[in-house]
Amino acid sequence: MRAKPSTLRTHGIPSAVLLVLALLAAAIGHCGSADAPETISPSPSPSPVPPAAAPATASAPASPEQSGADLLKIDLTFVDRKSPAYARFRSWVDAAVAGSPGYAFSASDAALMFLLSGGDKYCDLAVRMVEKEVAEAEAAIATGARPAIAGDSYLEVGPRIADLAMTLHACRTTIDATQQRRWSSYAEQAVWNVWNHPRAQWGGQAHAWTGWSVDNPGNNYYYSFIEATMYWALVSGSPSWMDDLRTRRLPPLKAYYTGLPGGGSREGTGYGAAQMRLFGLYRLWKDSTGEDLAGASTHARDSIPYWVHATVPTLDRFAPIGDQSRNSVPELFDYHRRLVLEARQLTTDEEARAMASWWLDNISVPRMTQGFNSRYDLLPAGTGGTPPSALVYLAEGAGHLFARSDWGKDAMWMSFVAGPYNESHAHQEQGGFTLFARDWLAVTENIWSHSGIQQGTPVHNVVRFERADPDARQCAAPRGDVVVHQCETPQSRARLTLTPRADGGVTAQADLTPVYRGNPALESWQRRIDFAGRTLRVKDDFRLGAGTRAIFQVNVPERPVVQGNEAIAGRLRIRVLEPASARLSVHAWSDEDPQEFRRGWRVDVAGGQSGYTVELSEK
Repeated sequence: MRAKPSTLRTHGIPSAVLLVLALLAAAIGHCGSADAPETISPSPSPSPVPPAAAPATASAPASPEQSGADLLKIDLTFVDRKSPAYARFRSWVDAAVAGSPGYAFSASDAALMFLLSGGDKYCDLAVRMVEKEVAEAEAAIATGARPAIAGDSYLEVGPRIADLAMTLHACRTTIDATQQRRWSSYAEQAVWNVWNHPRAQWGGQAHAWTGWSVDNPGNNYYYSFIEATMYWALVSGSPSWMDDLRTRRLPPLKAYYTGLPGGGSREGTGYGAAQMRLFGLYRLWKDSTGEDLAGASTHARDSIPYWVHATVPTLDRFAPIGDQSRNSVPELFDYHRRLVLEARQLTTDEEARAMASWWLDNISVPRMTQGFNSRYDLLPAGTGGTPPSALVYLAEGAGHLFARSDWGKDAMWMSFVAGPYNESHAHQEQGGFTLFARDWLAVTENIWSHSGIQQGTPVHNVVRFERADPDARQCAAPRGDVVVHQCETPQSRARLTLTPRADGGVTAQADLTPVYRGNPALESWQRRIDFAGRTLRVKDDFRLGAGTRAIFQVNVPERPVVQGNEAIAGRLRIRVLEPASARLSVHAWSDEDPQEFRRGWRVDVAGGQSGYTVELSEK
């Protein structure tokens, strides 16, 4: 029995809606906020709403008059004003000044250009843009409605307040006192509402919201909330907001990333790219206050080797872990370039900086492709550098393992997921693997979906467990779902151990039982992978509950041909070594939902009562 389309966990969104979202993604090419890869994600996930954050010290928004001196500082000494990157950024801003702003042009772009070169025309543009937003917000508030900044659970509060703060900082002398007060009231209310979601208000009208992720430093929304708070606290000089950051908002952030050695994100590689914003905030805080948030842990530095190893040998794509909502096919984009540029700027580790320079110089995105990202190419990429000597990399905190046969473009590369499963944009892919050699050999079907947010077990390269009673209650599963679900909870964490091999390969042993949270349909599951000599061997051992069956599955981009205990899918050979009585079959994803699944097949291996041993190699 195969999983029905409705049982493939996305975010509880019908396929037709997913298709619309995917088409929007293709049309705009990136996300709603110019800096974040989360535009087309649906409204906050239907996961349980986190507990309400404790109310801020103040019982109502502080008045702008309580603010102090502007503390915002931006170190621009690294900018080479004779570089092509500077010329591109200036052309981008000058086009907007001339009346032709490019897509997602922001007031921050104009304000930054003023700081770099002077020129009243840049401040004139920035002030007009911010005034337009504030005036539109005031008009909405006057009708009892919420302004746009409150949309999608305040997702864009960060870049919007950053635009206002940057403009106040760069152009304050051109903004009259009345205008400054209006802008300040708007910013103060927005930031206060973020941290006081049950009592949020606009114009005295109650507008409570869910408080989604106000207490989760690992979620991309949190970066936006910190961005708004940090920019506003610094530019207003508000003692209360500065104290709030130092005592309540930044300590959990530092603690969280101290517990994430190896870099990366538990949200996966799609939403994990949003850490480019986090690293930019580290830089802003250090420039303004001298405190080195990046230095509080190894995470920012470790994110350089993380992304170097997570990139496939052809240097144009990356490991597809978790939701891929911006582009379901995991192709390197400006966001990944910015993330590594920001991480390189933050670290003093010369080995990491050289590794970043090599990657930045060799990937398929040698410069920003979109004008709205051009300001980040002002960060120095360096020159030279070499790839790492290591062929294996484990991001222990995220639970992501990467390995390759060598550093050439024809190398075989693999990724493996075994770690915590506690974020809404992560997938039921604990124990899942990806294999690549010149192109995808075995890869999650999620990358061939329209939405890029197919989270369910059936689309990943894991063992699919199916139970006899489809109506028994289990985590995140609708009634009638036969598939045994992995559970997204704070306690769900696979256990992984690594053993280097004498031949340069790696053996990884994962206990995946904890992510099923005691479901009686499955007593235990351990998976061992051996990667060496351009071959991946996967050995599974499991104990099944009464009435449960186990199917070893491999998702492939080419139509497989089954011959006995083997299946050939393009250049991939799948050979079942155990059990001898295994039965192989092929599932065409277009038969499941042709609107959602654009291509792809799955090889199902059935008949194992206690385990499987399967070897994957090039044909």
